[in-house]
Amino acid sequence: MAKTPITFTLNDSEVALFADHGAALIDVLRRGVGDLTPKQGCAQGTCGACTVLIDGQPHLSCLTLAETVEGRRIDTVGGLANGQHLDVLQTTFMEGFAAQCGFCTSGMLLAAKALLERVPNPDRAEVIEAISGNLCRCTGYEPIVDAILLAAARMQGRAV
Repeated sequence: MAKTPITFTLNDSEVALFADHGAALIDVLRRGVGDLTPKQGCAQGTCGACTVLIDGQPHLSCLTLAETVEGRRIDTVGGLANGQHLDVLQTTFMEGFAAQCGFCTSGMLLAAKALLERVPNPDRAEVIEAISGNLCRCTGYEPIVDAILLAAARMQGRAV
């Protein structure tokens, strides 16, 4: 099988590798790079567990060809924390019990991150729309929505 050279930035680190032609980005991230934070869920683009940010926009890595990320920036949950200091979204998810089994969490966090970078002070409807491509079978979504709204408030300096 033909290999394609690919270079990209992953969570502030430069990556250069050879990927099988036609390989899914999730496979390259998990097997080629060792970043296990994007989850392999449905492999059909319906669950959102594999969500990554490509140049700040949410993408389903199970449907994204690895060769299309040449020269681009990819962010995964592996890059949210700063050492042992969690990102505000990770903290509010933890405090609000917004993650139970945790399978959907990486996709939810990245969908929320993209939203908060685009809309710093979203309303409930905007949060619901932003995470609508991510399925959760455990929480009933309310703790997730509340955690994202709390993160937005904290990022804006509003006491809650």
